[in-house]
Amino acid sequence: MDLRVFTEPQQGATYETLLRVAKAAEELHYGAFFRSDHYLHMGSVDGLPGPTDAWITLAGIARETSRIRLGTLMTAGTFRLPGVLAIQVAQVDQMSSGRVELGLGSGWYEEEHKAYGIPFPKEKFARLEEQLAVVTGLWSTPVGQRFTFDGKYYQLQDSPALPKPVQGKVPVLIGGHGAKRTPALAAQYADEFNIPFASVEDSQRQFGRVRSAAEERGRKGDALVYSNALVACVGKTDADVKRRAGVIGREVDELKLNGLAGSPAEVVEKLEQYKAVGSQRVYLQILDLDDLDQLELIAAEVMPHVA
Repeated sequence: MDLRVFTEPQQGATYETLLRVAKAAEELHYGAFFRSDHYLHMGSVDGLPGPTDAWITLAGIARETSRIRLGTLMTAGTFRLPGVLAIQVAQVDQMSSGRVELGLGSGWYEEEHKAYGIPFPKEKFARLEEQLAVVTGLWSTPVGQRFTFDGKYYQLQDSPALPKPVQGKVPVLIGGHGAKRTPALAAQYADEFNIPFASVEDSQRQFGRVRSAAEERGRKGDALVYSNALVACVGKTDADVKRRAGVIGREVDELKLNGLAGSPAEVVEKLEQYKAVGSQRVYLQILDLDDLDQLELIAAEVMPHVA
């Protein structure tokens, strides 16, 4: 099982903080450093010093790291035109020598759109379908040929479809809990399907839907990577776990039920349950970005038992 670090910088983090976490994750041999794509904090935190842009952040980190993969859970489709996004991601892929992955979602947090004057359309999922078609279409168009797209929401005419990602094909992540449209979209476009903050039982159910949708499209169900995103709160002692839970404003019992909380042994046991229902990768939501000791503990006492 591949363990990755997933951050929520809108809750309050500078670029320097994110870079420090990314470098630590690389040194500790985590599979990737991912971040959310939000411009407004959530809950009771103040979000200071303010938001950082996901792809600008990843561009900077790309030049300061050398091995770790980089990506988003999830880039908000409402924030960027798909043609522009294809250019941004391809450029960061070049800057990282081919280490980028794109998680793309429809966008959902209306308040941040209001706060920064970003349109919040009603037909977000239909737009997401076209965005995926445009982004992947631009990347897959051979050099020297042109890409044209005539959709309901987006129209591109005779695009040179440049630049190209170094990888050739940037892995695309699609995720969510939807029972029909989400699995169908993942089956068509995704290299990885991610379900955020779901129980073992719900994960098994949703993975099954995606596998079935893929097979209906003529893809093998195993052609996709299946992953979870879960909050992490790990400590050597009960006191450590309680302290870490308090810092992020959560209760230990709730975290043990809905996330990965407790001793390293408890977390390994929980990860094995997810692995048993098909999860191949877990994004550890790290909410206290100053607590690098937790990353070290997980790398030392959890990772070797699930790798």
